[in-house]
Amino acid sequence: MLESCKNAQERWGGVNLLIDRWLQERREVVAAYAAASAATPGEHTEVLRSFCEVLLDYVSAGHFEVYEQLTSEAKAFGDTRGLDLAQRLYPRIEATTESALAFNDRCDAGADCAALLDELKHLGQLLRERFELEDCLIEVLHNAHQEQATATS
Repeated sequence: MLESCKNAQERWGGVNLLIDRWLQERREVVAAYAAASAATPGEHTEVLRSFCEVLLDYVSAGHFEVYEQLTSEAKAFGDTRGLDLAQRLYPRIEATTESALAFNDRCDAGADCAALLDELKHLGQLLRERFELEDCLIEVLHNAHQEQATATS
């Protein structure tokens, strides 16, 4: 998962400050996930809470900032192909958001750490899928427009 984040940063880093900041937050999610996965029994509660904080910041930025900007770009460039793709991918991304929120709620409610660690593995798989979907959105909705903007300049 960390390698995927590095690749995304290398491909899109520097293109847009919002995307750069978001990809940095993704790296923080991956690092917090790794720490939570490797935590010793005495560390689980605090490490899981830290992971949840970073995770919620990341998914919030995606939904309330990045996806909105990418969609606005697509609309501005009349990119119906990109908008169609977004309509197909957003529900899948939203499903991972719901899983992340549910995990956070169980963590806040003081769920059993062993159960949370089992759920964490599943959440890691969902995050990996989410990152791939987000990368696809960035590729189609942002990079295509960057190329168009450059061509018209």
